[in-house]
Amino acid sequence: MDKVELETAVDPIALFRAWLKDAVAREVNDPDAVALATATPDGVPSVRMVLMKRLDEGGFCFYTNAESQKGSELAVNSHAAMCFHWKSLRRQVRVAGTVAELPDEDADAYFHSRSRLSQLGAVASQQSRVLASREMLVERVKELEQKSPGEISRPDYWRGYVLRPERIEFWKDGEGRLHDRFLFSRNGDGWRKERLFP
Repeated sequence: MDKVELETAVDPIALFRAWLKDAVAREVNDPDAVALATATPDGVPSVRMVLMKRLDEGGFCFYTNAESQKGSELAVNSHAAMCFHWKSLRRQVRVAGTVAELPDEDADAYFHSRSRLSQLGAVASQQSRVLASREMLVERVKELEQKSPGEISRPDYWRGYVLRPERIEFWKDGEGRLHDRFLFSRNGDGWRKERLFP
């Protein structure tokens, strides 16, 4: 999407889809990778990379262990932010809003679309807790594989989330640091668009 389309876009979701399509075509690895920032009720932030698995009218969807640090933080403070950075395209998108859990059926469907090893790993991992050794994790996966020769059940703590955007900012590199920045903010059922200084 070129500068003219960036400047004239009125729907940030449509603009994001166009940028993501470019990233899928041109980024070497994980164009759907995004930095997800959460915080404690006291405002202590933490950030990590996750994969955005779906974008719909509800927002930006991802999946994780609800007992992980991010899951625990989201349970008590639903405010979160994301930052997509496509280095080779020299573009980034920042998203801020609140996070809600997706329905169990959605989490089930995505969990069972993953490879068997990924399912086993999700069940075996006590995400964000101290692990004595890698060998211990590998052994947990082997034991689980032997106990569960058929379908792996999605554990209750493995859930889907959607970040419902209140603000979406698009940044595009410009010569001499004269970057283009546009901020879309929720305005009733629509969006207010503003150009920002770089």
